[in-house]
Amino acid sequence: MIPSARRTRLALVRTLSALALPLLVLAAGAVRAAFDEEEAFARSQAAIGVLLDDHRFVDTRGQPVGLGDLRRRPLVMSLVYTSCPDTCNIVTHNLARVVREARRVLGEESFTVATVGFDHRFDTPEQMRLYADRQGVEMEEWHFLSGDADTLERLLEQVGFSYVESPRGYDHLAQVSVIDASGRVYRQIYGDAFTVRSLVEPLKELALGRAAAASELGDWIERVKLICTVYDPNSGRYRFDYSIFVAAGVGLLCLGGIAVFIVRAWRDQGPPGRGA
Repeated sequence: MIPSARRTRLALVRTLSALALPLLVLAAGAVRAAFDEEEAFARSQAAIGVLLDDHRFVDTRGQPVGLGDLRRRPLVMSLVYTSCPDTCNIVTHNLARVVREARRVLGEESFTVATVGFDHRFDTPEQMRLYADRQGVEMEEWHFLSGDADTLERLLEQVGFSYVESPRGYDHLAQVSVIDASGRVYRQIYGDAFTVRSLVEPLKELALGRAAAASELGDWIERVKLICTVYDPNSGRYRFDYSIFVAAGVGLLCLGGIAVFIVRAWRDQGPPGRGA
């Protein structure tokens, strides 16, 4: 026979246990819901136009790399954590596909790529090297970078990147930032399966802006090539559109024909005021 006091304690323990389980479930759900996508998106958009500091990182060989070292051309920056089970891997794999096509269109040396590990506790140079190997990324001018906690905090604030811890790792936007050659955030690209066009178009705009400011013949030729390179949604690739030249030629011929007609009509009529 269980004493009354003991039965009371056992009943209390069962009651508290029954109440604790739903509370734990709610707490876990609260952790997952802590990431506010709308707030993260607003913060990301607010970063457009921000001039990045010359943050210092370490590459996969242990060599120091500063953002200032990469400013001779536009920079495409992605932020990942190497222990990510899915999204970061998908983003990096898709980015590699898009970068190959973008460089085919714009030129192999038209822009630089940097993938930065934002989990400073685990994203060491060695882990970034292994991550690049797992993703099959072996491209020139694509840097996989590690940083200390303070550097990463400042960088993430400037590019408008947010994340929160979750049961599976971290919740964050799938974000790729396009940085212009002066170091300003020019465009944000979202999603883990963004298109070739979403990356090539802002890079074309930056390239055309440079060509417009230049005066050398070669720069103007490159500008014309870029203008005439258009996206084909059927193939998902860019191609050189000769029809632009054909249309321009037809337009010039029409203008020339109209000019000839006007001149001949004027000659046949004679100068104003001439008698019969």
